[in-house]
Amino acid sequence: MKIKAVIVDDELIAREVLRSYLTKYCPQVEILGEAENIKEAVPLIAEKQPQLVFLDVEMPFGNAFDVLEATKEFSYETIFITAFSQYSLQALNKSASYYILKPIDIQELILAVNKVVESIEKKEELNRNKILLENLKLKPEKQQLILPTLQGFDVVKTEDIVRLQADGNFTQVYLTDGSKKMVCRFLKHFDDLLENPFVRVHRSHIINTSFVKSYHKSGTVMLADDTEIEVSGSFKDNFLKVFS
Repeated sequence: MKIKAVIVDDELIAREVLRSYLTKYCPQVEILGEAENIKEAVPLIAEKQPQLVFLDVEMPFGNAFDVLEATKEFSYETIFITAFSQYSLQALNKSASYYILKPIDIQELILAVNKVVESIEKKEELNRNKILLENLKLKPEKQQLILPTLQGFDVVKTEDIVRLQADGNFTQVYLTDGSKKMVCRFLKHFDDLLENPFVRVHRSHIINTSFVKSYHKSGTVMLADDTEIEVSGSFKDNFLKVFS
């Protein structure tokens, strides 16, 4: 199966390297064209209507998110190419977007392309770009989070998450409606991703402090769903700072 793609990056050498890697290691990708900025990218995407866009996050005169906004009427998968940025990575991870850090690692590129091909072949009805754009307009506590599960994926609002608990290689996510989701991610993934009002209180627990009902000096916190969670010594100070 050939995947029709375009490359958007302001650096010529970066485009050349990516094109070379794709030709050599990802023969299922057919490059239809390239653009070096948003002014070139938007008409290129409109004309070629690719299935996949390799998109540099930071560019002059507009970033990747501006490209997504200007082409949101078109449906395509995106692999973001980005230098390290905590803000960008949090946004991309919340929407379960595919991304590769610069400089490009060949194995990461192959993995990302294979995931996109799998999504396209399955005709997966998950618009990561749409969720990403919506999240960028919202405060962290109002954003959506895509949770990869054994059955597929679930999209939840972060404000509906009461707590998260480590479960081996997985994480159990407990929601306000009383349900829970087994997610194919380590708890550390969410510790790096979720911001206030979420706080880690134990090596196995992250809680949404919006649902704290009471705290006991013995070292436990009671949540609105009557769950009692241990607050370990190493996380106690960070927890108490939220309420200071």
